[in-house]
Amino acid sequence: MRIALHLGQGLLGAALALSVLIPTAAAAEPAATATAGKRPKICLVLSGGGARGAAHVGVLKVLEEYRVPVHCIAGTSMGALIGAGYATGTTVAELEEVSGQITTELLFKEKPPRAEIDMRRKVDDYRNFFGPELGIGPKGEATGNSVKLPKGVVSGVQLETVLRQLSKAKGYHRFDELPIPFRAVATDLVTGKAVVFEDGELANVMRASMSVPGAVAPAEFGGMMLVDGMLTSNLPIESARAMGADIVIAVNVGTPLMKREELTSILGVTGQMLSILTEQNVQASLATLKDSDILISPELGHFSTGDFDHLPAIIPLGEAAARRQAERLAQLSVPADEYAALRRGQMIAVKPDLRPVDEIRFEALKRVNPKNAQAVMETKPGQPIEQATLDADMRRIYGTGDFEHVNYRYLEEQGRRVMAVDAVEKTWGPNYLRFGLGLSSDFSSNAYYNLLASYRKTWINTLGAEWRTDFQIGRTSALYSEFYQPLNVGHFAFFIAPQVGLERRAFDLYQGSQRVASYDAMSAKVGLDLGFNFRQYGVLRFGVEGGQAEPTLETGPPQLAPAKSKVARGAYTARLLLDRLDSINFPRDGWRGDAMIYASDKSLGADEEYTKWDVGAIGAHSFGEHTFNLAFKAGGKHGSNPLPTYDQFQWGGFMQQSGYATGQLYGESLRYARAIYYRRIMRGTLLEGAYGGISLEAGKVGRPLVAGNPDGLLKSAAAFVAADTPLGPVYLGYGHAQDGNSSWYFYLGRPF
Repeated sequence: MRIALHLGQGLLGAALALSVLIPTAAAAEPAATATAGKRPKICLVLSGGGARGAAHVGVLKVLEEYRVPVHCIAGTSMGALIGAGYATGTTVAELEEVSGQITTELLFKEKPPRAEIDMRRKVDDYRNFFGPELGIGPKGEATGNSVKLPKGVVSGVQLETVLRQLSKAKGYHRFDELPIPFRAVATDLVTGKAVVFEDGELANVMRASMSVPGAVAPAEFGGMMLVDGMLTSNLPIESARAMGADIVIAVNVGTPLMKREELTSILGVTGQMLSILTEQNVQASLATLKDSDILISPELGHFSTGDFDHLPAIIPLGEAAARRQAERLAQLSVPADEYAALRRGQMIAVKPDLRPVDEIRFEALKRVNPKNAQAVMETKPGQPIEQATLDADMRRIYGTGDFEHVNYRYLEEQGRRVMAVDAVEKTWGPNYLRFGLGLSSDFSSNAYYNLLASYRKTWINTLGAEWRTDFQIGRTSALYSEFYQPLNVGHFAFFIAPQVGLERRAFDLYQGSQRVASYDAMSAKVGLDLGFNFRQYGVLRFGVEGGQAEPTLETGPPQLAPAKSKVARGAYTARLLLDRLDSINFPRDGWRGDAMIYASDKSLGADEEYTKWDVGAIGAHSFGEHTFNLAFKAGGKHGSNPLPTYDQFQWGGFMQQSGYATGQLYGESLRYARAIYYRRIMRGTLLEGAYGGISLEAGKVGRPLVAGNPDGLLKSAAAFVAADTPLGPVYLGYGHAQDGNSSWYFYLGRPF
C-alpha cells in the first residue's frame, strides 16, 4: 500500500460518518486523460461532515446537469465515501437510492451479522450482559492500568460490514487506475499526520477515513493507527493539487459553530472546542484557493453530523448551493457529445483482481494461533478468489471475538502473490470481564433480581484454551467455572471441558394461584464434557457429572418438606445447541434449536435412577417491520422411572404461559407452543429500537406435583411493549389465561 504523509493540523469535532455504494471499478485508463491536454484539469474536493455530507450528492447532480467534467476527486470522511462511490462509477441516481436506505442503526449497530459469530461467543448473548467488555491486562505490562477499555464506543466492524455489502468494487485497487483518479484522507493517531491513500481495498480505506476518535475504534494499516481525516485535512485541497488539478471545486459541509445560547452543557462546550479546532485546518485549506477555483458551501440548517436518518432531505440542500454557482459552473461546461464520451469512459467496468494467492499470511499475531484464524476461512491458497466468500471470511475472523479489527491486502513477493490478513488482536485482552443485570416483577408478591459477572482468560495455550468463571447473586446465586481445551485446529473443533459449579436457588410451590411453600435448594457439581463446535453454527457436548443437592423447606407445611435433606447426584449428559438467529433479544430472522438428556445413574453415585429429556426450538421471519416468531418446548421422562420432585419442570410467567405467576406450574412433563407477532414501532440508533406485540400460547404441565393444579391444556395470551436499552431488553406486558389467571409483568432481560 502506497501512502503519502503530510503534516496535520487541528483536531476533530464529533461526528459519525456514512457509507455509500462503491460500485464496480472501471477501465485502467480513465477517459478524462483524453481531454486533459486541451482543457483544464478539474478536481472535486469533498469535505467531511458526517450525515451533512449527503449534500455532496446534490452537488454532483448539478455538475452533471451543467456538464462539468470531473477529472479527479479527493475526499475526507463522508466526502471520501461519496467520492469513492462516484469515482468508481456510481450514478447520482444510485447514490440517492442508497442514501434513502441508510440509517444510523444500519451503520453503527455494534456487532457483525450474528450468523458470522463463533458459537463460543454467541452463548454470551443468553446472559443479560451490559456495558463494554473490560480488558484485564497482565501485571507489570508497560501500558500501566490493569483494567482496560476498548478504543471506541463501537468497534467499527458493523460499518465495515455495511461498506463491504454495498461495495461493488471489490478487492484491492490503485486509485489512479479508477475511472476517476481518487484520494482519501485519514489521520495517523500516533504521529498526528495526514495519511493520503493512493491505493487499497476501498471498504477498508473508507472505514479508516471516518473512524471518529472515541466514537469508532481506530483502523489499523501497516502498523499505523488511523482515525478520521477531519483531524488534519477536512477539506483536502492540497491532495487535489498534488493530483495535478488546475481548477478545484471545493464543497464544504463542515459543522458551523454553535451560538452562545446553545452552549448549555459540557457536551456542547466540548463539541464547540473540537469544531473550532477542526475549522482551523479548513480555513487553512480555503486560504489556498485561487480565483479560478469554486467554493460551494451548502446551507444545511439544523441538520447535524449524526443525522443519518434524514439523508434524503439533505441532498437537495447541496443541489441548491451548487445552483447558486451556476454562472461559474457554466463556464466549465463542455459540449454534450464530449461530456457523454467522458462519462461513458468513467462507467466502463472491469473485474477486480481475483487471481489465486500462493499464501495466506496472518501478520504480527502475538496470542492467537494463525492456524486457528485461518481455519475459519473458506478462501484457500491456490484457489480463485470469490469476493463474497472472502468478505464473509473477514467477518468470521472478527466473530471469533479475538480481534478488534480485520482487513486484508495483497503483496507481490518474488513472483508469489500473498494475501496478508491484518487481524489486529484486542489491545484490551487477552482476559475479559463483563457484568450483567436481570430484573423481573409481576407487580404482586413476586419480584426478582440477578446480578452477574463473567471473567474469561483466553489463549492460555496455542490451541486456544479458555478458562471462564461466572458469578451470579440474586434469586439464583451461583459460581460456575469451566476450563475449555480445544483438541485440534479446524472448522469442527473437538474439545474437552472440565467444570465445577455451586448454586443456591430459591423457588416456590403453588396450589392454584396461592403460594403454599418456598424452598431453598443448594447444589454442587463437578463434571467433564467432551464435544465439538460447529464454529458459528452450534455445539454438541457429551458429559458425565456428579454432585450433591440439599433442598430445604423455607416456608410451608411440614408435609411438603423434601423426603431427603441431601441428595446424591450422578449422571451422563448430552446437550446440543444450534443457533442461527440474527438477534437473541428481538429476532427478526433465523432459528435456534436445543436438546438435552440427563440420565441419572446409580453407578455414578446417584440416589435416583431416571432419564430426563428437554427439547425446544424458535424461528423468526419478518415482512418489513412485521415479525412472526414461533417456538415450542417439550420435556419429560424416558423410561418407567419417574422424575424425582427436585428435578421436575417449573413453568409459568411472561411468555412461558402468560397470565400465571413466575414458576406457578410444576410437574413431571411439559408441552408448550407459542406464536408471537411483533412490530418495530421505533427504530434504534446503536440499539435495536422499540417493539409492540402480542403472543398466543398453549401448554400442558403433566402430572403436577401439587394436587389440584391444572393438568389439562392451558391457553394464554399476552400483549407487550419492549425496547432495547444499554442495560438490555426491557419489557412491559400483560398476560391473561383462559381459566382467569392474569398478571402484569416487567422484565429487564430476556423473558423467552
